[in-house]
Order: sequence, then C-alpha cells, then structure tokens
Amino acid sequence: MKTIEDLGDLAGQRVLVRSDLNVPIKDEVIGDDGRIRASLPTLVKLAKAGAKVIVTAHLGRPKGEPNPAYTLAPVAKRLGELLQPEGITVRFATDVTGDAAQTAVQDLDEGEVLLLENVRYDPREESKDEAERGALADELAALADVFVSDGFGVVHRKQASVYDVARKLPHAAGGLVLAEVDVLKKLTEDPARPYVVVLGGAKVSDKLAVIDNLLAKADKLLIGGGMVFTFLKAQGHEVGKSLLEEDQLDVVRGYLKEAGDKIVLPTDIVVAPEFKADSPATVVAADAIPADQLGLDIGPDSAKVFAAEVAAARTVFWNGPMGVFEMAAFAGGTKAVAQALTEVDGLSVVGGGDSAAAVRQLGFADDAFGHISTGGGASLEYLEGKELPGLAVLEED
Repeated sequence: MKTIEDLGDLAGQRVLVRSDLNVPIKDEVIGDDGRIRASLPTLVKLAKAGAKVIVTAHLGRPKGEPNPAYTLAPVAKRLGELLQPEGITVRFATDVTGDAAQTAVQDLDEGEVLLLENVRYDPREESKDEAERGALADELAALADVFVSDGFGVVHRKQASVYDVARKLPHAAGGLVLAEVDVLKKLTEDPARPYVVVLGGAKVSDKLAVIDNLLAKADKLLIGGGMVFTFLKAQGHEVGKSLLEEDQLDVVRGYLKEAGDKIVLPTDIVVAPEFKADSPATVVAADAIPADQLGLDIGPDSAKVFAAEVAAARTVFWNGPMGVFEMAAFAGGTKAVAQALTEVDGLSVVGGGDSAAAVRQLGFADDAFGHISTGGGASLEYLEGKELPGLAVLEED
C-alpha cells in the first residue's frame, strides 16, 4: 500500500479522505469521540502539507436517504473544536456530492478541512450494483485530485467511498489504516507468546470464524459476555433466561472438544431476574444458574482468573465486553479484564466497537493500552483471514 508520502507534493491539491467518524450521538451530543480523535493525525498531516482536505464519512444507518437523526453536523462541530489548536478551520457541506458540496470545495483554501454530509444519505454508497456505486464514486472523485483511505472501521465494506473511489483516483493509505494493519499483522503472523484472546459480546455466531481461525494461533481463548451461555449450555448446564443461540450448540460442542483446556470459561456468573440496572444481582456457580435468572456478567472469581491469564500474556487481543458494562452492577468482569490489559508486558489490543466504548466509559485512558482499534468488524474479519476490499484496492496501481 502506498503512503501519503508516496503521493508527492500535496500543496494546493484536493485530497479526498475517507474517515470513520461513526460515533454514538444522542440529542446531538457525542457520547464517545474516540474515532474523531483517531482521525486527527492524518487530517493534520494533510492540512499542514497545504492540501485542501475533503472528508467523507458515514454515521449510523440512514438507509440511503437524508435523516436529521444521522447528520454529521455535530461531528463537524467537534472536529472543528479538536483542530482549532492546530489553527485548522473545519467547514461543513450539507450534502454529499451536490451543489453544497461542490461550492464548498471550490471555496476551500489550502490547509482547510471540509466535512461532507453523511455519505450513506446516498443509496448508491451501499448498493450491491457496481455501476450504481461507481456513479457515486465518479461524483466523489470529481471533487478531488487524490484519495486517502483512513477509515479502518469500513475497509471490510465494498462501498463507493471506500472501495470504488480508490479505483478512480491516485490513492494511499492514511496513518490510521497503516497503524491498524501493522497491529493486526503482529496478532496473526508471529505473535509473542503467551498469546491470549478474550472474546465477549452478545453472540457466538458473530465470532464463529474468528474462533475457527484463532484456535490454532492463540494459547488461550477466554470466553465471556452473552456468548458464554451457549458454551455453558453446550456443556449441559442450565442457563436460565440468559442469551442463548440454540442453533450454535453443535458447533460450540465441536470447539470444546477440539480445544481442550485452551478455551477458558467462567466458573461463576453474576445473575439477576431482569435486564435492569437496579435488578438485584447475585453470584452463582456457572453450572448452577437458576431457571428464573439471566446471566449479565462473569463472576468475581472468573474475573480474577481471566485477569491473571491476561496479565501474564505477551500478546492480548480483546473483542467484546464480559457483561453489561453500561450497568454498574454488571461491569466488574469487563473492568477486571481492562485493568489487566493495562498491565501486559507486550502488545495489548482493544478490538474496537463495544470494547473501546467500555474502556473509556469505565475511566481508562486510551494510552493505557498498546492499541485501541477503531474497527470492530474490520478487525474481526482480518483475524478471520478474510480479504478486506478496502485494503485490497489500495494495493492496486
């Protein structure tokens, strides 16, 4: 993949950047600006080089039409606040490639940043039809001279602003994409050992291919979150009202048989009668979950075991919280794993998505970890061994 340096002198050049600015927003308030902050180094680098920087990005799933609930206007405001200390002005266009975008590009000065409105307002962005995506890519390409791909969280998508536009313009990978790929190579090609993978989140089905690929590579696979109850049920245990994927039981039994002691499951679980923050929580053995209760976190003994495994590792990849971390009574397991990750003598990777949101919500600083990924789904697909279209296209001339 070419780098920004390979693009030559960018002074006065219009540089289209695909960033990942898909942050949680409620009532126009940004809950976690981590992805915006992660995009800054590349934008600053380009602006300081004298480029006219045009950023395209998405927010949520507006289903191919304008929807004020998914406007990037609050993101533009936050981006402006973060770039102000660098002396960089941020402008905002109220459409994707229409009159507002074209006029804003014409008015853009060297060293300024323009954020276009949510690219998913245009149904062609996510179209399965190559010609439709190509038409939007042509319009995006007409706004710029070169393209920089820096939205790692979307490189697993064959979308107009990620894949097709890279085939229309001279292109390079931004610093964020390069950093993410470098970390993922360390996790897959020759990881320092012991190599521990911690998987949580709601569904086993979301992680099947990752488990398949990592069972051969990792020394330990620690399983928590909602997905653990399918493992416990596969062992023949009662899981009460807990989240369960019955259609995955045979697959999970196969993993347990194949992996031996490589898979580590919780020995105790925090349960409650209802999925509510104030529902009375109790700790029970993992093989004795009452039929009228549901599991909402790994228990304190399990948290200690998981933390010890993590802290003793040289390489750790963690994707998915251990419980319902948004509720204080069920955040203990996630917090214990996060704390252990900060103590790793080696590479510690928080695999994006809910895991990244969890560590920030629980009060951990980004620099407490070796790397916080901006791409949950993209990271998982890379670890599955899949080719990611948004990366593959950057390797084309």
